[in-house]
Amino acid sequence: MSRALAYWLFRYRRTWQGTIVVSVANPLLFLLAIGAGLGSLVRGDVEGVPYLEFFAPGMLAAAAFQNAFIDAGFGVATARGRERVYQTAVATPLSPGAVMGGHLLFIGLRVFVGALAFVLVMAAFGLFSSAGTALAVLPAATLTGVAPATVVAAWAVTVTDFPRLNTVFRFVVMPMYLFSGTFFSVEQLPAALQSLMYALPLWHGADLCRSLALGTATPGMTLLHVAYLGALAVAGVLVGRATFRKVLYV
Repeated sequence: MSRALAYWLFRYRRTWQGTIVVSVANPLLFLLAIGAGLGSLVRGDVEGVPYLEFFAPGMLAAAAFQNAFIDAGFGVATARGRERVYQTAVATPLSPGAVMGGHLLFIGLRVFVGALAFVLVMAAFGLFSSAGTALAVLPAATLTGVAPATVVAAWAVTVTDFPRLNTVFRFVVMPMYLFSGTFFSVEQLPAALQSLMYALPLWHGADLCRSLALGTATPGMTLLHVAYLGALAVAGVLVGRATFRKVLYV
């Protein structure tokens, strides 16, 4: 697994500067344009706080979720298909499980770096009451990305055509991005849609990040969110071990 991770880190050394710039620029533009700009048109508070304070933690979770899907979905499918990185790796003593584990660790690192940049921008906007809340939000955002990434990777290794990935991104990821409490409270949705959103991972991640950032987290809800996301991550790894083995041992 460490050798597989080393390969992805070796590749990343050529592109990390550009990704860091994007990781900082994206949250900065979002917080300026939507939070401070559009948010200034929102009358009153949202769930008892100014709109920017409500929006930023949800956007942090949504960005981690979206970036994880891109890295785990398109990245895994490309490594298996067009670039044939996985096939080359399993021709060595590396097992499919080690190949998967190394790539997932790299994806997790990418999610962490992106979340760290977002948290630093939020801190520059004065959206944390203390350094402790910022430190608590960072692992929560990372978990929000890593948990679905394992499931996506387990599926993406079986995908041979990119239009399928685009379809899932357009009709699954984007609706979750828009309606899981990122831009407005889920409680504003019809009851049936509320129940659906509560069952999806991004709502758990957004609510976890927001409650930690605002200092309103309770032990019960925090444990529920972490348990849900942690179980999703474990399930993705277990399924991924089977799908990677089936696809790569042919």
